[in-house]
Amino acid sequence: MESTDKQLLMACRSGDAGAWESLINRYQRLIYAIPRRAGLDDDQAAEVFQEVFTTLVQKLDDITEPDRLHAWLVTTTRRKTWRAISNRKGWQQVIGGSTDDATAFEVASVADGMPLPDEIIGRLEEQHRVRTALAALDERCRKLITMLFYAEEPRPYAEIAVALGTSPGSIGPSRARCLEKMLRLLS
Repeated sequence: MESTDKQLLMACRSGDAGAWESLINRYQRLIYAIPRRAGLDDDQAAEVFQEVFTTLVQKLDDITEPDRLHAWLVTTTRRKTWRAISNRKGWQQVIGGSTDDATAFEVASVADGMPLPDEIIGRLEEQHRVRTALAALDERCRKLITMLFYAEEPRPYAEIAVALGTSPGSIGPSRARCLEKMLRLLS
């Protein structure tokens, strides 16, 4: 069973390097996705990522609700993203006011510092919850759900049955049991 955020945070506080790695692996996609969706490039998103985890290290003992680490990380990432966007726009204004067409287009296509739409953040958080639940499933269920729902092209039950070493008739009931387990993890 996978550790909870609270367990990981407590282990991080005691200097457990493995807990840090688990925490980073758990949240890296979510933390990178927020600045990328806001219009920042890969390098800027990596900077936001570094700043978020640097802030987490600095504030590690100040987090009073370890169960709400997910919310803390999302809020911190959003703030650091807005700051990066503001700094980028400020930099454009400082270097001359008038810019060439390509730069003007780039600045116009960047989010204007307004909060990210709640629907986008909600979707990102939901995707993260689903990935976390999928990772917590046993290997057989994880493999089945991945083959059924994450493949680019739907795979025939016969092919899935061969990969799992079972009969095609057992795929449907197995799918139902695995989805039930996943629902329990999500609630």
